[in-house]
Amino acid sequence: MSMTVKICGLNDAAAVDAAVAAGADYLGFIIFPRSPRALTPAAAGALAARKGPARSVAVLVDPDDALLGEVLVRMKPDIIQLHGDESPARCQDVRSYVGEGVWKALGVSVREDLDRAARWRGPVDGFVFDAKPPAGADRPGGLGVGWDYSLLNGFDAGAPWLLAGGLSVENVADAIAQSGARGVDVVSGVESAPGVKDIAKIKAFIAAARAQGALAP
Repeated sequence: MSMTVKICGLNDAAAVDAAVAAGADYLGFIIFPRSPRALTPAAAGALAARKGPARSVAVLVDPDDALLGEVLVRMKPDIIQLHGDESPARCQDVRSYVGEGVWKALGVSVREDLDRAARWRGPVDGFVFDAKPPAGADRPGGLGVGWDYSLLNGFDAGAPWLLAGGLSVENVADAIAQSGARGVDVVSGVESAPGVKDIAKIKAFIAAARAQGALAP
C-alpha cells in the first residue's frame, strides 16, 4: 500500500526543502506559542511557499477567530489541523474556510479514546491519532511520547487518519505494522534537539515509512 508521510513542526527553510525533496506528502507548521517549534502566521506562510508538490498544514490549538483569520490570510494553508479541545461544531465552522478541509487530532491511551472519534465524523476530513499527553503537560502534542499503536489495528475511524506520537526512524516500521496505518506524522523523532530538525533523520524517516508501506498488504 502507499504510505502517506507528514513531517510536522518544520520551522526553517533547509528542513522544509529536505522534506519536499525526500517526498513528504504533508508539511506541518505549528502556530502555537508553547511549542518549541512555534511560528507566527507570517513565518509559516513564508515557509509554506516552499512546499512544491506537498500540501501545507497549519497546526492550531483552540484558535480564536482572530488567529484563524490571520492564518488563512498570511499562510493560506491547504489543511488546518486542530489539536485542542475544538468541538465538532467548531471544526465544521473552520472547515468552511479552508480548501482541503480540517483534520482533528485526538490523544489516545486506551481503546475508549478512539471511540471518541465518532463525535467528529462528518465535521472533519481526517484524524491524527496521537499519544495522550501526560498530566500537567503544557502542550497537546510533539512530546515524543509513544503509545500502544496496536489499538488502531482494525479500527474504522470513518475518515482517513495519520498515526502520530513517539515515532522515529527506529520504530516507524514496527508502528505501522502494529497499527495498520496508511499514514504517519512525525515531529520530535526527526530532530536533533527540541525544535531543531535533522535533515538526515527526515530523509531516513520518509524512506523507512515508505519501505514498510511497500511491504504491507
